Amino acid sequence: MGFFSRPDDDQENQEAQEPAASAATIENGGPEQAPQAGGYEAGSLAGIPQSGRDRIARMKQDVARGFFTSDLSVNEFLLVKQSGFEPLGLVLGSSIYHIGFQQAMWNQSQEMAVLTQAMYHARELAMTRMEEEADQLGADGIVGVRLEIGRYQWGADLAEFIAVGTAVKHSAGELHRAPNGRPFTSDLSGQDFSTLLRSGYRPAGLVMGNCVYHVAHQGLRASWKQMGRNLEQPNFTQALYEARELAMERMTNEANDLQSAGIVGARIAQGSHGWGAHVIEFLAIGTAVVPVNVDHQIEQPSLVLPLSG
Repeated sequence: MGFFSRPDDDQENQEAQEPAASAATIENGGPEQAPQAGGYEAGSLAGIPQSGRDRIARMKQDVARGFFTSDLSVNEFLLVKQSGFEPLGLVLGSSIYHIGFQQAMWNQSQEMAVLTQAMYHARELAMTRMEEEADQLGADGIVGVRLEIGRYQWGADLAEFIAVGTAVKHSAGELHRAPNGRPFTSDLSGQDFSTLLRSGYRPAGLVMGNCVYHVAHQGLRASWKQMGRNLEQPNFTQALYEARELAMERMTNEANDLQSAGIVGARIAQGSHGWGAHVIEFLAIGTAVVPVNVDHQIEQPSLVLPLSG
């Protein structure tokens, strides 16, 4: 039985499966996700339309005269400045992606490897283009990164993946790029970014891992037997547990590839993206960090009491 969308012609299905076919397969049967560095090329503008290149050219002129754009709040802007970084401009990357078709057995819980890789690859394209824009501005990194998915009426199988953040550069010229030489990325707020730096750490990169998983349907007979009773549903529990584990493991692998000391601000988001009630994507995402020095001065946390009831 098929799910998600109607099957398109063989050529489109093959294109949708190419990212998964090019990836190695790990022991648990899911696609082994490559680090984001695979698509990044310093100085490249590949994938950025002419209108985007014109905007970058204007931003370079603005930076030269001390003008910037940013989606940071006033407090975040001031804290980033206080940390020694100057905002350069708002950078973004976009990819409108066709999500392929994949069949699933209704009574079998399993990862949908083609869909997993498609969702990962689309985000990677958007992230890479955002990083290429920051590189053009001479930025050390990007703070406040947001990853969003938009859908339009062009087709049920199409989705736009957007990455946006504020490119920053150290005012004293100290190089704060990631260990692999590309601009660092971070989804930390301006406050958290400032606190992290003062504590002797810096961002290495935004790391992520995902897993699209089909949860087996429960038979009608089993549903009738359980009606009116309080009891755990082992098939659902184990399926969602495994899906989250796969996403978290892949996020950790990316952090290890960056030679980071750990991940801060990690979270797990989930969504069905219109595939149906039994197909869910889990996205694990966080900021990998590396120590700046061994003598970390951790600030004493202050007590904040909310006034609202």
